[in-house]
Amino acid sequence: MKVRAMLSLCGVVTALCLSPGSLLAQDDNGGGPGGPGGPGGPGGGPGGGFDPAQFQQLMMTQTRQTLAITNDDEWAVIQPMIQKVMDARREANSGGMMMRGGGPGGGMAMRAGGPGGQGGFGPQASDEQQALQKALDGNAAVPQLRDALAKYRAARKAKQDKLVAAQENLKKYLTVKQEAQAVLMGILQ
Repeated sequence: MKVRAMLSLCGVVTALCLSPGSLLAQDDNGGGPGGPGGPGGPGGGPGGGFDPAQFQQLMMTQTRQTLAITNDDEWAVIQPMIQKVMDARREANSGGMMMRGGGPGGGMAMRAGGPGGQGGFGPQASDEQQALQKALDGNAAVPQLRDALAKYRAARKAKQDKLVAAQENLKKYLTVKQEAQAVLMGILQ
């Protein structure tokens, strides 16, 4: 079950990583230099103008099409539940390993993200994750490490429970065919 969930997560992450690039490759919408996504345009910069809200809207549109929800009233009920599942999944999966710049050698090291969004990508580390990392970095005594680890695990379990509850609530409003499609999409387990 865990392997299947990880594969689903990897698929979602891959889609998230590849989708904006493939969309930009198809039509840059004036995103060349000086355009909306270009180095002189709004939200521009060296990496182009990634707009999380626009990307989220695209994901929701694709989800609606895949689930074959054509009725606007039905979508108005289901869409917020799908969003809750996606938000809960993001929270439940945060706190993993994140890339952060290495030391004097300039290499990259796998480390938990730090306060204020330190780290290479992903959400900010939770308080429990930061406390566990601090205990590890400070060579804390075994009882302190165990305590920090227990708090971290409890926080992750609470987030996982919230995800399961959001998924169970969503299932109540989907047809069997939509539920099966949502499982294949990685929204449900």
